[in-house]
Amino acid sequence: MDSIRKTSIIVGLLFIIATVSTLLTILGFWPIYEADYLTLVAANEIPMLVAVFLFLILAASAVGISIAIFPILKKYNESLALSYFAARAFEAIFVIFGIVNLLAILSLSQEFVNAASPVLSYYETSGALLLSAYEWSSVLLDVPFMLSALILNYLLYKAELVPKWLSGWGFVGAVVYVGYMFSEFFLPLPFMEIFAAPLGLQEMALAAWLIIKGMRTTKFASE
Repeated sequence: MDSIRKTSIIVGLLFIIATVSTLLTILGFWPIYEADYLTLVAANEIPMLVAVFLFLILAASAVGISIAIFPILKKYNESLALSYFAARAFEAIFVIFGIVNLLAILSLSQEFVNAASPVLSYYETSGALLLSAYEWSSVLLDVPFMLSALILNYLLYKAELVPKWLSGWGFVGAVVYVGYMFSEFFLPLPFMEIFAAPLGLQEMALAAWLIIKGMRTTKFASE
């Protein structure tokens, strides 16, 4: 098995790991979205910690994808390959920032439960600030995520490393994703996740293609 084939499999698996870990974290973080989260978070410490660990896996996978594919992308455009790495690194930074806030919420919840006579206003204010910081980190990471998808699929399209319909789908999906980002930033609306669906589905299709077929390097071979 040559290095390009190995890289294709690694990148494909990392895409799947990143997506699965993202979906599973939602299941673990459900207490923070409840009205009585100050009590529920402490009562669900293990699921919260597991979700935090999965969040770390997401951050590592995002950076890992850019590192693994960099040697191939730089053959076409090194500047954009570096930009892709930078975008995924910033995405990971926002994920880490979110993790720090989630762990702080867990500690606050434990203090609240163990306090003999908790000052409710203090805990509510502190919790609201931490929740807001976590939510903003989740929103802000969408920006480098979207940019990384644009850069990657543009390079895949121009270098013809995968079928053009597949990379084109990803590029269009990243553009459509802007609608989801707009809702997150300015005007929260129901069912806006539909704007994130095309890119999410394309990433899984891309992952499957990379694992089964791998990247084509005929264009590089002729240059």
